[in-house]
Amino acid sequence: MAKTAVFDGDPPMVVAKATELKKELQRLVRAIVDDDDFSADSVDRATHALSLLKEMKSKKPVDLKLQESLSCPEEFRCPISRELMRDPVILSTGQTYDRAFIQRWLKAGHRTCPKTQQVLSHTILTPNVLIRDMISQWCNSHGMKIPHPVYDPNEDGLTDADREHFVALLDKMSASLPDQKDAARQLRSLTKRMPSFRALFGESTSAIGQLLSPLSKSKSFNDIQPDLQEDLITTLLNLSIHDNNKKCVAEMPTVIPLLMDALKCGTIETKSNAAAALFTLSALDSNKALIGKSGALKPLIELLEDGHPLAMKDVASAIFNLCILHDNKVRAVRDGGVRVILKKIMSRIQVDELLAILAMLSSSPKAVEEIIESDGVPCLLKIIRENPCDRSKENCIAILHTICFSDRTKWKEMREEESSYGTISQLARDGSSRAKRKAGNILDRLNRAVINFTHTA
Repeated sequence: MAKTAVFDGDPPMVVAKATELKKELQRLVRAIVDDDDFSADSVDRATHALSLLKEMKSKKPVDLKLQESLSCPEEFRCPISRELMRDPVILSTGQTYDRAFIQRWLKAGHRTCPKTQQVLSHTILTPNVLIRDMISQWCNSHGMKIPHPVYDPNEDGLTDADREHFVALLDKMSASLPDQKDAARQLRSLTKRMPSFRALFGESTSAIGQLLSPLSKSKSFNDIQPDLQEDLITTLLNLSIHDNNKKCVAEMPTVIPLLMDALKCGTIETKSNAAAALFTLSALDSNKALIGKSGALKPLIELLEDGHPLAMKDVASAIFNLCILHDNKVRAVRDGGVRVILKKIMSRIQVDELLAILAMLSSSPKAVEEIIESDGVPCLLKIIRENPCDRSKENCIAILHTICFSDRTKWKEMREEESSYGTISQLARDGSSRAKRKAGNILDRLNRAVINFTHTA
């Protein structure tokens, strides 16, 4: 008799047990067939073996809820839910999460990676096919059902009543002030809680215009009720979180000018949410260019200079995202960004976030000049000595590297720092790979300058 697999897809322990039962059954059947005087015990034992085989064959795979009794590899668990991932996706920071849980995080308005706390450059989720395949193989080998993706029920289509309510709320935007305020408050709440309501705005060519009509029809932003301003700008932020809305929202002619007005004239929460909306919209490169050309960097930098703690993080995130585009770096430098950022860093405000922006801007010769003129070199060296954050040290040495190779007047200052504290040498030994490389290049340049000076003398 040809040997075949007992049960395809069953775990090794089940296969081994089934094979053992079949051998026992074959032996008992032969004994019963060949021996005219077979015992009743042999029949009972053969019947029992058949019964066990039938039970094993019909038994369902281990349900996913029983997975906790198994030793699930750590890399297969979602960092948020701590459960076996059903639909692993990669965030812009490179971290992998289960789609349902990271979508819930993003829909709540978060714009950072839950694990690393890095600001997200975009919110596009990429399927992690490798991890998905590895999870499938692991499930098969442990007799488990391959986990199927779980979809957020809020993503389901809306009812006709929901759509009628949506239209009615937008119609109220052309009614009396109390109606406008009531509708704006409801839309803010609905677009925060229900992604399906955010999607509705992308399906209608007139919905965003209707939403913002109380703002766009007003002669002055200051004439609008503060709570109405806040609700409408926050609703706009909620819409911009939905990836399919980013393009249509940003390209609506009134949106970016109104966000800029909000940055200048709104309550502090309105200003913060306007900055957050510009950040989320700037996830698209085409929107980065559009926002930059509209002049939004200047009011963002002015709001950064104001320094209100509630708005600082959103403003810094928006400026960082926009300045990924070269033309926006030029605009940020031109609009006074270097001076403002250095002032905040020297005051020990949002140091880590602002250093990342300053390092990005330092590719501009004009930015380097302003850093030098503002006594930025001693400040950067001091941060390397005292700040425990490796990323901040890396950004500092990157800026100093650019300065060192573009302005020799600061070599003396760096040599004195090295003589007194060994700051750059220590970073060349203990820093990240990028920091080590930059620090090593600076030391080589300083050492060659000393040798050349000695030879010349």
